[in-house]
Amino acid sequence: MVQKKTRRICNRPFNILQKHLFLLLCFALFSAGVYACSPGRSGARRRSIRKLTPLVFKQHVPNVPENSLGASGPSEKRIQRGDARFKELILNYNADIVYKDKKGTGADRVMTQRCKEKLNNLAISVMNQWPSVRLRVTEGFDEDGYHAPGSLHYSGRAVDITTSDRDTSKYGMLARLAVEAGFDWVYFESRSHIHCSVKKESTMPNKNIGCFQATSTVMTRDGYKKMVDLKIGDEVVSKFEVNGILSFSKVIAFLHRDEHMNVTFVRLQTNNSNILLLTQRHLLFKWENKILTATYAVHIKEGDFIYTRSVANQTMLAAVTNVSLSTQKGVYAPLTESGTIVVDGIWASCYAEVASHNLAHALFFPVRFLHVIKTFAISVCRVVLKILDFLNCDTWSLPVDIAKPSEERIVEERIHWYPRLLCWIIRPYFVIFE
Repeated sequence: MVQKKTRRICNRPFNILQKHLFLLLCFALFSAGVYACSPGRSGARRRSIRKLTPLVFKQHVPNVPENSLGASGPSEKRIQRGDARFKELILNYNADIVYKDKKGTGADRVMTQRCKEKLNNLAISVMNQWPSVRLRVTEGFDEDGYHAPGSLHYSGRAVDITTSDRDTSKYGMLARLAVEAGFDWVYFESRSHIHCSVKKESTMPNKNIGCFQATSTVMTRDGYKKMVDLKIGDEVVSKFEVNGILSFSKVIAFLHRDEHMNVTFVRLQTNNSNILLLTQRHLLFKWENKILTATYAVHIKEGDFIYTRSVANQTMLAAVTNVSLSTQKGVYAPLTESGTIVVDGIWASCYAEVASHNLAHALFFPVRFLHVIKTFAISVCRVVLKILDFLNCDTWSLPVDIAKPSEERIVEERIHWYPRLLCWIIRPYFVIFE
């Protein structure tokens, strides 16, 4: 019996290791009471059962225009069946969805891949909510020009939906289910249907990417540097002190670095001529209702106030005058000791993908702690080398590379090992919300 029990325990080293790593993560989270000027894809929290609230008539989620970056985004040129872009659309033959298809052309089944995924998710939710009811699509791809110019129906990114029993009392909850299914914009548009739409496929942010563009510049103690030239160990302007003076912090790692990757960035321009390119779910600090909040770049709107550096190198609140999208090559995500950084004169977090800057900064406490240990070890090695050199102990000399820390090199790896480890540990226990 003892041998059997021992064998059973030894056959599960992976699970034990995973639990130990998870406990270590929890300890790091609660022990890192550091406030780095407040920071980093959405907050991670435990799966919980919550009551869904139906949408009311004329309500839309999110509470921004459909064609804004925070919703489904700008419309495209109208797609027609003979166009080359029509081949990029797909047909949805989900048997759990009823299509009105009043003309018999099958146009209501034509949609983008993202729209199909969200619609299929919604079909499952509808059947779970009302077992005898199915999802019904009354309008999908518009090939006849019935909608207003600029409608997303012309590009297969929008659908109008009801329930198969056409019970209008269910439509408020249907709209809420559509929000939960992941549609980028849901509108209780009419008493007879719900309007839903999604973003363009090419504008969807790449998961686990939260970076700045390669040509973005930072201010170091030795002058200005582009992201592509930035190295671990450089001290960069990372935050603004209470008195407005700039504060420097050391770059301790690159969370992501890929000079060849093409990414769609949000391009922000302020009234003091600062221009910043950063990925859509990167955190940026915004001043709203006299409160400093960390917000995804994709949620920044014209008229919002953000912190910038003035000509005299002082803190300055500037209004955002233009928000657009730009696809460019090269992504860089430096991590500083403070967790924040000033890029192109604009104050931003070093984190992304997590809605709370403070939570992200706490989660990365182990990285900062290991950096402290490494720095201390390097300092000790340098002292030892100096003593050996003073004593002329050639036989005791150590390799010269020990005195030259790896932080003087440009990191070649694309994604830092620690974010990958976090994803591996957290995924079984948490749900990462969009």
